[in-house]
Amino acid sequence: MLQTIPGIGSITASAIVATVGSAAQFRCGRDFSAWLRLTPINRSTGGKERLGRISKMGDRYIRHLMVVGMTSRMKQIKSAPERFDPWFTELLERKPAKLAAVAMANKTARIIWAVLTRNEPYRIRTV
Repeated sequence: MLQTIPGIGSITASAIVATVGSAAQFRCGRDFSAWLRLTPINRSTGGKERLGRISKMGDRYIRHLMVVGMTSRMKQIKSAPERFDPWFTELLERKPAKLAAVAMANKTARIIWAVLTRNEPYRIRTV
């Protein structure tokens, strides 16, 4: 089921299922993404939000597979931007390539959580 998500192949899907098992242990998609350490470190205090860098703790293997998958997907987006969500194209215009790949991996991790908890294949959003 995870292979229906663009950028997630058979190796990444099997690694996620073998490591995570049930996604019900995570309260929301952000918790799953934070468990993979794809979200910035939060150093907020006094109502002022300060987000730091991406930590290299967590499951390095899955994080690496996801970033590589998103890097591959970025090449597809550059060749045919009209076939993809405009968010991805705008992100690639604003941010450096590596940072965009990690941001896309973060978004994909949240999608993975939703697919695992709902137990249904990913459906591409139509406008």
